[in-house]
Amino acid sequence: MGRLVLSQLSRSFKDVTAVDNISLVVEDGDFLVLLGPSGCGKTTLLRMIAGLLEPTSGTLELDGLDITDLPSRHRDLAMVFQSYALYPHLSVAKNLAFPLTVRRTNRHDVSRRVAEVADMVDIAHLLERKPRELSGGQRQRVAVARALVREPKAFLMDEPLSNLDAKLRTATRQELAALHRRLGATFVYVTHDQVEAMTMATKIALLNGGRLEQVGTPDELYDRPASVFAAGFMGSPATNLLDARLSSSNGAITVMAPGVEAVLWEGETPEREIVLGIRPEHLSLHAPGSVAAAPTSGAALRGVVELCENLGREQLVHCRVGAHRIGVTCPREQRWEEGAVVVLGASTEHLHLFDRATGRRLEWRAEPPLTQHAAPNEPALSV
Repeated sequence: MGRLVLSQLSRSFKDVTAVDNISLVVEDGDFLVLLGPSGCGKTTLLRMIAGLLEPTSGTLELDGLDITDLPSRHRDLAMVFQSYALYPHLSVAKNLAFPLTVRRTNRHDVSRRVAEVADMVDIAHLLERKPRELSGGQRQRVAVARALVREPKAFLMDEPLSNLDAKLRTATRQELAALHRRLGATFVYVTHDQVEAMTMATKIALLNGGRLEQVGTPDELYDRPASVFAAGFMGSPATNLLDARLSSSNGAITVMAPGVEAVLWEGETPEREIVLGIRPEHLSLHAPGSVAAAPTSGAALRGVVELCENLGREQLVHCRVGAHRIGVTCPREQRWEEGAVVVLGASTEHLHLFDRATGRRLEWRAEPPLTQHAAPNEPALSV
């Protein structure tokens, strides 16, 4: 078992609130990724779970037991640090054995467990080496193996791949995901890299300024971002975000902005200022006057090509639409000259609407017409 329940957890440093009233449930067997930009509070939150920092307020439970005030050594949690934190004077075997020897485990069980874990992460041939004789990837495996040897209730990992080069990071990411599937254990993993989050997580908790922006599966965060921040953070190239006005016209909900016209659904709604989000891969480019450039529903954006970037497999075309620069991914075979006038099209299902004042997602409902997506720790608002 390894079920974690965080209830209204906060941590302040003098006048700075690093973690602000976070409530979160990590189910047994989850691979939860704490994701967000530098300084958003994800490492502080992880260190509170580990018992390395005391919360200013709130509680933390592990399998129903309140561990808020329990010392870290008694929490039955294993942490893998960004710096690996290996003992340089000990061999790999002795590094792995250390958590067991301090528990006074008998020698036979220590040797058996070290051998099992070394085989599991493919470092059996490194057991007699010292950390200085290992590559970065090998040190990372040893750090993970040292956490595994204890058989804890949950594994806590603080950006363990950040010191690796791109190729090794990809390979090790795949190894960690496979290891999680084999063990079925609970992982809580900190990163600012959305690729790591999307490829490994069963659940993502997106943080911003110490608060939870959204919690859900990778697909949920990508396909239905709950806020302007979530839409802008998830995805590369980034989501296009435009200021616009939502209103009704001829019995239909419409979105209007300079160079932008969108007909959404049948219905009525009060006028309001919004942010319109469209991912680059959900836009298509057309010459003005073509049949595809005049959709009966969805969005049509009229702009001018400013720049084309070759991304290898595809290209990213930057267009000026009103005051905004809009990115569109399309096949490299399509040739667009700088200065060409174009129409960008997107279907209704790929449009994301956000209230401009709150930044929260707007969802179409028959009654009430629009519902604002609440933050994880806030009640939903009908607007």
